[in-house]
Amino acid sequence: MEFSRKWHDHYPTEIPPSLEYDEKPLYAYLVESAKVHKEKKALHFMGKEMSYGDLYTASRKMANYLQALGVRKGDKVAIMLPNCPQAVISYYGILMAGGIVVQTNPLYTERELEYQLNDSDTSVIICLDILLPRVTNVRNKTGLQHAIVTGIKDYLPFPKNLIYPFIQKKEYNMVVKVEESGDTHVWNGIMEKSSTEYLETQIDPKEDLALLQYTGGTTGHPKGVMLTHYNLTSNVQMCETWLYKKSDSQGVILGILPFFHVYGMTTVMNFAIKLGSKMILMPKFNVTDVLKTIDKQKPSLFPGAPTIYVGLLNHPDVKKYDLSSIEACLSGSAPLPIEVQEQFEKITGGKLVEGYGLTESSPVTHANFIWTKRVNGSIGVPWPDTDCKIIKMESDGGEAEVGEVGEIAVKGPQIMKGYWNNQEETDKVLKDGWLFTGDLGYMDDDGYFYVVDRKKDMIIAGGYNIYPREVEEVLYEHEGIQETVVAGIPDPYRGETVKAYIVLKDGYKLTEEELNDYCRKHLAAFKVPRLYEFRNELPKTAVGKILRRKLIEEETTKQKETTNTV
Repeated sequence: MEFSRKWHDHYPTEIPPSLEYDEKPLYAYLVESAKVHKEKKALHFMGKEMSYGDLYTASRKMANYLQALGVRKGDKVAIMLPNCPQAVISYYGILMAGGIVVQTNPLYTERELEYQLNDSDTSVIICLDILLPRVTNVRNKTGLQHAIVTGIKDYLPFPKNLIYPFIQKKEYNMVVKVEESGDTHVWNGIMEKSSTEYLETQIDPKEDLALLQYTGGTTGHPKGVMLTHYNLTSNVQMCETWLYKKSDSQGVILGILPFFHVYGMTTVMNFAIKLGSKMILMPKFNVTDVLKTIDKQKPSLFPGAPTIYVGLLNHPDVKKYDLSSIEACLSGSAPLPIEVQEQFEKITGGKLVEGYGLTESSPVTHANFIWTKRVNGSIGVPWPDTDCKIIKMESDGGEAEVGEVGEIAVKGPQIMKGYWNNQEETDKVLKDGWLFTGDLGYMDDDGYFYVVDRKKDMIIAGGYNIYPREVEEVLYEHEGIQETVVAGIPDPYRGETVKAYIVLKDGYKLTEEELNDYCRKHLAAFKVPRLYEFRNELPKTAVGKILRRKLIEEETTKQKETTNTV
């Protein structure tokens, strides 16, 4: 089908609608940056820095060691690390060795870890010392043959490296001592003794996998998304094109988003390596630490999620820190409330725009323009070489009219190869090269796209279709609300009913009656929440996406328990 691709009419001259993509392995970006920027700082981690030359050397040592352990082309190696130098070294070392990276969330329980290791057929894991007991407990239930173990202290500057074990003992109530054995390998020993020589593997970028990235698994077991070298390099090149304004300060990118999530992996790690920029690595999100880091390190690019920006804006001392270095922020993982966008731009002087993507698309497919026309409330327009259409909700796959809500489908070089060992699920979402996202949205007359909600999150109450995002936008406009999420919970009369979970700003008091009056002024009666629950915090993923599904599960469990006691 031919598209009018209205969105191309809005592209600034600096962004071509189509690009010529590199057909090379993803790790080639590190090889090239190490040659061109050998002495330039690649990583900043809690006061210690590493050059591109040293990063390349360490990655080559890791590739050599992995091959010595028997890793060959196509073998899977898991990384179970927060944002730290070892995470970057491991990632590129695995790819150089010909392996496939399996990103593993450090917060996984033993059950989740066991499932992922078995499903992916992973043979080697690289993990933190404090996570080794968890790995050890599942080792006999999986095909895991080797564990490479490191600690945060391994890349801390003096005297932090000496102090950290005491902090670790206090915070995690454990003293970790890792001993070298036949199947357990100590990071520092690898870096001291390994050769930089490794056997270069022939990679077909369009066919060979670089990554197995597991989805969140909100419905059933997580699925392994197969992303090729070409999927990832093309998305990085699109990102570089979108951020076309280059400046001296643009060489510093803030890495709060975890690299074990594809959003942080692409927009921070792989993007920085391609540009030869410096990454500031932060192993966890702490509002005060982030504000201090921005003030001192002066990053210009700050990919994030709405909850991250909300957290910074609501810090009582935010105005005491200099945030003026920030030039551009791309927000993803969840809808960006307009209030948050406007406040953040006012306090930093930079641009904060909403984008859109999925694990299955490497991840970015859409974004607002950073320096030209943008539309508040919209996810923007498709990136170069990316097509998008809206599929009618009740049809045989016909295309919806302009302004009509339907399922968002996308197509482009960044779209996954499929789900690992799961052809049935692959066939459900990949049709003639189109990825059916499961998200509901529409396109306006200008070719800008809007997400109204997840297909599965739409609330049907009393026969009415209610989109949680619309209700959330109204609630976010209330001056007392810091965070909110709206969900449809089971209701014997209406089928579902609308419930709002609220986190208030510090010191603010609000009653259900006051909120109800407020909502009735701004929403049609059938959209107004019937229930409100005030909480200190909301459950979130590692990238700050609020877990609506978890709240619904809690509600369902509560209702069952109530029924059983009656």
